[in-house]
Amino acid sequence: MKKTKLQKVLLFVSGLMLSWFIIPIVFSGIVNIGNITGIIIFGVLFLLILKSDSSLKLLKKARSKKSGKIFLSFVCVVLSAVILLAGFETVLMVTAAAKDPEPASTVVVLGCRVYGERPSRMMVARLKAAQKYLEENPDSVCILSGGQGPDEGISEAECMYRYLVENGISPERLFKEDKSTSTRENLLFSKEIIEREGLNPCIAIATNEFHEYRAQRIAQTLGIKSGAVSGITEIWVVPTYYIRELYGILYEWIL
Repeated sequence: MKKTKLQKVLLFVSGLMLSWFIIPIVFSGIVNIGNITGIIIFGVLFLLILKSDSSLKLLKKARSKKSGKIFLSFVCVVLSAVILLAGFETVLMVTAAAKDPEPASTVVVLGCRVYGERPSRMMVARLKAAQKYLEENPDSVCILSGGQGPDEGISEAECMYRYLVENGISPERLFKEDKSTSTRENLLFSKEIIEREGLNPCIAIATNEFHEYRAQRIAQTLGIKSGAVSGITEIWVVPTYYIRELYGILYEWIL
């Protein structure tokens, strides 16, 4: 049966979103719970719209039975709850990313993937944000926090150190923390450096926009006052990391 204009638009949008989640896998080998979830959601939606006649028949058949109505009602309640939760988390993310740090805060750059001895695009975004803040706040110093993964040629801290020094930041303003393996350890071990070196206890967290809320929440549990120095995430990976972060926030709440 010929598709209506609305069906064609929905088919195009769902196909576009499906492609958006597939692109990071094809071009950068990025596979995580974010793009897997996106592929499942928009893949199913694309197929339902593509086979809309069969989908409508199945829906009518389900609604004709009591058990089918109960199931559909349950699905609607769950979907509504998920959408509301995602919306609430999104507001928290946006608000946290806009939170200005205290003047001359100690910058803490959270570690990110290193390819051999080369920073990933996500790491570069964080480093550019940190560099800009350090240039605008000459009294600030910076802690580079991140250990070395099994497939990384150097520690994330060392990689970040090299990048900032090559881009004009004085080595005397940089402290390396190269033991951490998680955001919580990034902040906990950085706090130890701040206390040991007598640095400003107010920090500016340099990470990607979507990650600021969770990082600031962890900082708060550690008794650290923090603000955001957000790196700009490249548009082609935004949906993948956005959805992954929704899971991350939920996990942080439950933990």
